[in-house]
Amino acid sequence: MDTGTAVLLIILFLVIGLIAGFLICRLIPALKSKQATKKAEKIIKDAEIKGEHIIKNAQLDAKSTVYEMKLEAEREIKERKQEAVNAENKLTAREQSIDRRDLALLEKEKNLEEKNDLLDRRNKELSRKENVLQEKIDAIITELEKVSQMSINEAKTEIFKRVEEKLSQEIAAFIKNREDEAKEQADNKARDLLALAIDKYAQEVTTERTVSVVPLPSDEMKGRIIGREGRNIRTLEQLLGVDILIDDTPEVITVSCFDPIRRETARLALELLIKDGRIQPGRIEEICEKAKAEVDRSVKEAGMQAALKLGLPRINKDLLTYVGRLKYRTSYGQNVFDHSVQVAYLAGVMAAELGLDQNLAKRAGLLHDVGKAADFEMDGSHVEIGVRLAKKYGEPEVVVNAIESHHGDVPAKFVISHLVAAADTLSAARPGARSETLENYIQRIEQIENICKQFEGVSSSFAMQSGREVRVMVVPDKVDDLASFKLARDIRDKIENEMTYPGQIKVSVIRELRATEIAK
Repeated sequence: MDTGTAVLLIILFLVIGLIAGFLICRLIPALKSKQATKKAEKIIKDAEIKGEHIIKNAQLDAKSTVYEMKLEAEREIKERKQEAVNAENKLTAREQSIDRRDLALLEKEKNLEEKNDLLDRRNKELSRKENVLQEKIDAIITELEKVSQMSINEAKTEIFKRVEEKLSQEIAAFIKNREDEAKEQADNKARDLLALAIDKYAQEVTTERTVSVVPLPSDEMKGRIIGREGRNIRTLEQLLGVDILIDDTPEVITVSCFDPIRRETARLALELLIKDGRIQPGRIEEICEKAKAEVDRSVKEAGMQAALKLGLPRINKDLLTYVGRLKYRTSYGQNVFDHSVQVAYLAGVMAAELGLDQNLAKRAGLLHDVGKAADFEMDGSHVEIGVRLAKKYGEPEVVVNAIESHHGDVPAKFVISHLVAAADTLSAARPGARSETLENYIQRIEQIENICKQFEGVSSSFAMQSGREVRVMVVPDKVDDLASFKLARDIRDKIENEMTYPGQIKVSVIRELRATEIAK
């Protein structure tokens, strides 16, 4: 093939390729457009189908909702109709009840009117009879006044006087007879009567010391205890729960608190701080903790020593801790711990003499005032607190009853309870056990004697045994033997009502008549 032919063929092929490319470029968009149109029609058709389904479902849901709402509305209407019927029934029943009450009230009103009419007629009749009787009584009184030559008031006074004298003699004779009968039965009840007689001394009188004094080496120490802007003293008061009083008294500060344990802890902490010399908040906290630990140790040791001294085994250690706390408690100037040990010892001695359980009596005596160790922390009197503690730690019923009855709050059920009450009084009433000023003592003695002298027939009275006994001398011509018993009880009642005193006061009325003649 020659060159020209080849060029022509190449040109031909190029022209054919160009035509083919042009045609392909024109056909491809047309084909894509046709396919897109088909897809769009399919999508639209699918959407129409889904829309129809959604519309159908929505219609079904709407119909279901409407049906449910209709049912709910019908049910609510039915319930309201039933409520209305019930309310109507109640109203009908109430109306019927009211009608019945109205009828009953009308009947009662009618009966009351009839009774009122009857009472009016009776009152008129009684008034008439009363007038008739009064006229007769007046006539009789007038006749009696003429015969006796005495007025009505004079006659009444004479009658009352005679009745009073007769009744006084009968009452005194009755009381004396009863006492004689009681004495005749003394042999059969000797043990109980002995305990009850000792128990007659018991009565509660308490007071407490609320301040402690701490000596200082110099007045300069006061400033160091106060600290800059008072921070040291504030720290002490907050940690110890006390009030620290610093006044013009030289070389002395005062610790005030109703709780004796806190007060003792504060006193010991101040002494340790003064001895140490380093007084600042950090050191104060250390010293306070050390003082608290020392007081706790001392309390536990005191409780254990008391039980060991009295020979009492198997007492709960926590309960003994409360006993040890009494070491720092005072009552009317008397240390309660020492008082409790004394009561335990005395109760044990009396129990041994009566053939009772000596250890049980000691146990009750030691614990009788244990409530005073916690009366600053727990509500109630020291008796109530002591009973709660004894029950909490499993003490026997005898001990619990001795605690709750030693001041007469409840009756004593056991002989040991009477012994504890008696020992309590014996320990408190012995000479020097409790403090009392001379002025108060003299006033109490004078008041006892003056009360006795107020009664008719008393010639003199003498208070004895530190005011625990009073002897009353009477005029024998004015007061007989039976009247002496009545006079003793009247004096006793007046002393109990007008005076406050520890223990008990014995009243003895003495009547003596001597007839003396000399033969010549």
